[in-house]
Amino acid sequence: MKPTVFLCILAILKGKQRDWRQPVPADEEETDMLKLWIVGASGQIGSAINEVLDPLEMEVFNTDKEELDITDTDEVLNFGVINRPDVIINCTGITDTDECEENPEHAYRVNALGARNLSIVARKCGSKIVQLSTDDVFDGQSKKPYTEFDDTNPLTVYGRSKRAGENYVKEFTHKHFVIRSNWVYGHGGHNFVNRVLAAAEAGNGLSVASDQFGSPTSAKDLARIILYLIKTNEYGTYHATCQGVCNRYEFAQEVLKLAGKRITLRPVVTSESDLSSTRPAYAVLDNFILRIINVYEMPDWRASLKEYMDERMED
Repeated sequence: MKPTVFLCILAILKGKQRDWRQPVPADEEETDMLKLWIVGASGQIGSAINEVLDPLEMEVFNTDKEELDITDTDEVLNFGVINRPDVIINCTGITDTDECEENPEHAYRVNALGARNLSIVARKCGSKIVQLSTDDVFDGQSKKPYTEFDDTNPLTVYGRSKRAGENYVKEFTHKHFVIRSNWVYGHGGHNFVNRVLAAAEAGNGLSVASDQFGSPTSAKDLARIILYLIKTNEYGTYHATCQGVCNRYEFAQEVLKLAGKRITLRPVVTSESDLSSTRPAYAVLDNFILRIINVYEMPDWRASLKEYMDERMED
């Protein structure tokens, strides 16, 4: 086989990964491939989307803060005009609640104004946009799972800045998918699962909150629902978490069981926990819209966690 032919085949198999700094050549503008811009591509959700997507169906533009500052309006607009993505997925965000409280200006700049800038591009280019959000837009005082129709009432800077980002997206373009999830974990992230496993590797005991409730959700399952929705016109706000509810202590128990690790695990209140910062006490989201339009069903959280742990052991 001639080298040039081999290289062409190799490029196809790997999918089309373009240098986003270069304009789209005129002879490549007409294509059936979906042009996908993943903002915050190296994070756990962005990485999961890249892992799950079919590279033969999508042309992917991956950017991170080192390459593109989403708080710079002109820079974001320039990128959008040059590359004209069909779909923008905003995986960026300042998610550390303590950092948000200490530096609220930065939190709002990234979580709110960054989302605004991306939604301006979406409107200008006619793109769909996915805005990742959080259960922290609620106050956690409910006794039943929150639906998409419940009023938001964030108690933290993180929650308020994410709600502001949601509102900007809804204001600037109707072609939006606002997706709220919670207790997300995935490869490479500084998340609850990986922190529990790190403590187990070090042989350290843990005190874990038994008064925080949620639905653990893998980044890969979140990626799957995102990639499903962007192929539809079912615009709006969605809750997307794995099925089932547990507290943080029960979550840690399941992680250790699947990992085959034994350490001392103590159930405590949040204020005494080694791993849990102050978050809504009841962070359970009801996937109400997904259920009533009957388009997608999320898996059970234990099955999803097992898939993640099996993959970790294979790496």
